[in-house]
Amino acid sequence: MEPNQYWKDVKVIVTGGASFIGSHLVDKLVTLGAEVIVIDNLSSGKLENLSLSKDKIKFVNKDLEYLQKDDIKELFKDQEKIFHLAAVHGGRGYITNHPADVCSNLAIDHHIFEAASNSSIENIVFASTACVYPTKLQHEIGSIYKLKEEDSNPLNLDGFLSADIEYGWGKLMSEIQMLAFQKQYGLKGCPVRFVTAYGPRENETHAIIALIYKAVERMDPYIIWGDGQQERDFTYVEDIVNGCLLASKQIKDCTPINLGTGERYKIIDVVNMIFKILGWKPMEIKTDLTKPVGALSRALDNDRANKLINWQPQFTLEEGLRRTIQWYIETHTKYGIVNEKKLLEH
Repeated sequence: MEPNQYWKDVKVIVTGGASFIGSHLVDKLVTLGAEVIVIDNLSSGKLENLSLSKDKIKFVNKDLEYLQKDDIKELFKDQEKIFHLAAVHGGRGYITNHPADVCSNLAIDHHIFEAASNSSIENIVFASTACVYPTKLQHEIGSIYKLKEEDSNPLNLDGFLSADIEYGWGKLMSEIQMLAFQKQYGLKGCPVRFVTAYGPRENETHAIIALIYKAVERMDPYIIWGDGQQERDFTYVEDIVNGCLLASKQIKDCTPINLGTGERYKIIDVVNMIFKILGWKPMEIKTDLTKPVGALSRALDNDRANKLINWQPQFTLEEGLRRTIQWYIETHTKYGIVNEKKLLEH
């Protein structure tokens, strides 16, 4: 089958499909000819995110955490593929301040894996995170070490595992759940580990949009969480979507793969890049060491993704920032003041 015909008429479910990444994935699947069902409770997703595809999809407003197994199984009836992105999530401020809420992801994921194992589903891609990696590998500014999938190996149940706060532990445990369903029921799929994804439709609880939001509102003094030296691997949403599609086609044995660029950028350098694109700079930049910042230095090794699914990121950070800033300016009203609550809550 020709690559551009692979998804034609394939019956696909996207959980969390009204979310930032989910909605971009839905748009891509629709353009490729897939028949898409979106399941989302709109807790953080928005119907407006699906405006490009709304007439070509079926939307189901359901909360997967509270549905019974048979109800979810009915939703999955006659479907072929699942992209499971539904989760309680947000940026560092959100997941730090909602430790109990993010733990509910364990239940959501269990329901999805269980129902998929007892249905016609052929393959499931599970949205995991770089937060599954041990923080001890990410605590040194200037590190050149790239996190490898085996640094958090869900098959190594006799060894030591560690992860980044409750959100990371929950995702790691769900990768273990996924493998358990593979062992017992033959579930097929792939966990994909995202790292600091960004792009249009993301909300202000996430790093890049928060930085853009404060710059667009001309915050002065401009406040950076932490000292600005913390380093991140930023992946543009279109690269994430392409990685998910390739993983669904090519990985079925629940082997996790990283979807990261392998490049590190200091937050202060990203901020200055945003200022340059906007053509504006504050009179003063301040740092706030009381705010959560997470790991000090994080970048993902993408060799496995390159070898197994022939995936490489296509967008530079500057190009991704330009696209994201353009979207933000076109879709948001400027108020001239920064609402701190937007940085912490959906």
